[in-house]
Amino acid sequence: MTYCVAIKVDAGLIFCSDSRTNAGVDQVSTYSKMYHFGIEGDRQIVINSAGNLATTQSVIAKIRKDIKDGADISLATVDSIHDAADYVGEISVAIQEKHAQHNSNVSFEASFLLGGQITGENPAVMMIYPQGNHITTSKQTPYLQIGESKYGKPILDRILKPETGLDTAGLCALVSMDSTMKSNLTVGPPIELATYATNSGVMQHNLFEADNEYLRELTRYWDRLIVEAFLQLPPVNCLPKKDV
Repeated sequence: MTYCVAIKVDAGLIFCSDSRTNAGVDQVSTYSKMYHFGIEGDRQIVINSAGNLATTQSVIAKIRKDIKDGADISLATVDSIHDAADYVGEISVAIQEKHAQHNSNVSFEASFLLGGQITGENPAVMMIYPQGNHITTSKQTPYLQIGESKYGKPILDRILKPETGLDTAGLCALVSMDSTMKSNLTVGPPIELATYATNSGVMQHNLFEADNEYLRELTRYWDRLIVEAFLQLPPVNCLPKKDV
């Protein structure tokens, strides 16, 4: 299973992904699900992937080939993040259809988070569905998720707003990932975190291995603080009662 989250706030963008891939209980592998494409002074783009591994790897390989070959349409030439999402969606659909021709009993579906900034436009994040269409964030929901999304969603809903600072958004993404790993063992480290400050032109990347002390400390603190907060809640017998 996979969990990836992308956050857009006024201060910039956050991308967070795990690296565990399961093909059965006895076949667990580690693959990065975060890919960075950048041209200094012009554009910074990150892609997170989830779904069939053969599809996602083929999509990324095609994207890289188009850039290397100087194709007319590539992540190096598109004019907007919206156009980038259209381009990646078309590649994904074509590869899914190609693979399905040889094996109709397997799902080759894949989804992607794509975001960044291209000179002349504002930062943006898109979620690309297996069908190739895509959506973006909103003021009410300044984040997008793919993969195992339900466990890490509550903290995002409670904390994130457009005015949330970039450091807070990054911490929120890591807590969201920690909550997901706590409830689903198929999601696991290494954890990748990419941070982009609006108009900076620089994508910063951090990798947290399983034995990373900060990651362990974050888990310990979060577990302890949740328990402390829970124990401070008013007991049920103190809640107002209505006459029946």
